[in-house]
Amino acid sequence: MKRERALKVVLVVVGLLFCAGVYPLILMMKQDPSLAMMMSLYATLGVFLLLAVRDPAANRSLIAFTAWSSFAHAGLMSVQALLNMIAGRELIGSAVFAVIGIALVALAPAKQPVERAFSCDGIRLVDLEPRHRPSVSAEKEHRSSMPAVAFP
Repeated sequence: MKRERALKVVLVVVGLLFCAGVYPLILMMKQDPSLAMMMSLYATLGVFLLLAVRDPAANRSLIAFTAWSSFAHAGLMSVQALLNMIAGRELIGSAVFAVIGIALVALAPAKQPVERAFSCDGIRLVDLEPRHRPSVSAEKEHRSSMPAVAFP
């Protein structure tokens, strides 16, 4: 329970941090269009992270995407800073993205058990062992008892 609570706090903080990118986005729109485009993606991701707070387990893939994209961003920024392609002070942003990635990976919800799929008549559709499958004659009988539907 503490882990889920901590994850929700991290999701809110990161979501608000990413949403806060809207302000610099407006200021940079004409000066640096590529940076503005990247900031718009992070602002959008922030909104979805805030929505994911309701049910983190149902949003596992979003949380994983945020974590791994943060690692990718941090790695690329670090290389660029070390090669003097961007200012050295950008390593601070790189560290922030790395911390975000680490926190989300460490607190990510566990994978939920897969539910079995059933058809509308209760016959299991996946993971059937051969001895549990209905016989061909039983299936034909079931289909013949169903009303016919005419399509134009």
